Amino acid sequence: MNLPLIESVMTESTSTVLPAAQLEIRFKGETIFSKAYGHLDPETKLRPTQPDTLFDLASVTKLFVTTAFMTLVEEGKVALDQKVQSVLPDFNGARPIEPYEDPLKWGSFVSVSDEQGTIDAATISFRHLLIHNSGLPAWRPLFQQPDAESAKRMAITTHFSYRTGEKVVYSDIGLILLGMAIEKITKQKLDDVVSARVSQPLGLSHTRYLPIAPPTLKGIPPSSPNYFRLDNFLRAKMGGLRGVAPTEFDNQWRKRRIVGEVHDENAYRLGGVSGHAGLFSTATDVAAFGQSFLVETLHVTSLLKPITINEMISLQSQFNNIRRGIGFVLWSPDPEASGNPFSQKAFGHTGFTGTSLWIDPEHDLVVACLTNEVYNGREYRKIAGFRVRIHKAIVQVISDF
Repeated sequence: MNLPLIESVMTESTSTVLPAAQLEIRFKGETIFSKAYGHLDPETKLRPTQPDTLFDLASVTKLFVTTAFMTLVEEGKVALDQKVQSVLPDFNGARPIEPYEDPLKWGSFVSVSDEQGTIDAATISFRHLLIHNSGLPAWRPLFQQPDAESAKRMAITTHFSYRTGEKVVYSDIGLILLGMAIEKITKQKLDDVVSARVSQPLGLSHTRYLPIAPPTLKGIPPSSPNYFRLDNFLRAKMGGLRGVAPTEFDNQWRKRRIVGEVHDENAYRLGGVSGHAGLFSTATDVAAFGQSFLVETLHVTSLLKPITINEMISLQSQFNNIRRGIGFVLWSPDPEASGNPFSQKAFGHTGFTGTSLWIDPEHDLVVACLTNEVYNGREYRKIAGFRVRIHKAIVQVISDF
């Protein structure tokens, strides 16, 4: 295998695009590539990224939460086409169709539909949430609420942004509601459910929601000697692991470099534990999770029945080049889509911080790439181009095998 091709893409990217990264590739049941790159302190380069460095998974969290939900479906505790209102009674009543706040341009709004009128929230099913065609807005500024309960209230009473089923709009709000419903169904905290139903059965010892650091340790830059106090705090909480990759310097709200706490503002307001974001993990753990969905191979431990997985990775909703299964995004013909270099059977997910997981059953391939590219800020991002580049390199390498 031409593994130097992959090595060259990763080495070049961590010197120009990515402060820190981990890449693990599993091919035909074997780990053919697993390596950490870059530094947790890109200014001083004193702390190289380690194999057990934790990365903020951002929206890759959604896959773990969706999987936990699907175990409940298999047990008959909830159904995909069951109405959300049956579990969350306050999610009902006529709601207006309105633009939603732009998460990347604060103070601006995003209009998805020119249609006016209302939608009855009681008509929305869990399937709608999981295939992202519910009509819910992509985002709302929950973090502006004074506490977690107020933020949940804002999510559950939100307006809609388009008529149900007419578009596919990727929605954090939908997965936040899913996480709330899981807690209601199980009468457990979401982090405990994900741990018991996903992480522990698969032996994912590095995958977890993280606590928020004490106020006296917040805002410490990686170049400061006190940064190691924060690292020691986190290491104690995480059982001796070697730190967390820092993400963005939050100029808008927290006014500090984010490290050891979830990057997503809404997940932070929700206590660091939510259905849409909040998990931290390693590429090895994420690859092992991805491997569990290759049900047609003989070298997997699966949490779900093959019939369930096949439904999750089959086309459930589509709008233009956006194709979605249950929880997963499916292969897209768009050449700039991160999954495009893989086969048309591929499915996966990306995270805003710079993370991704792709599974290609046609090639018996799993690719977990975790980065903290958002460390450089939200403008002029290069993560999309990097993903296509590294995935093309991987496909070229395995095609030569």
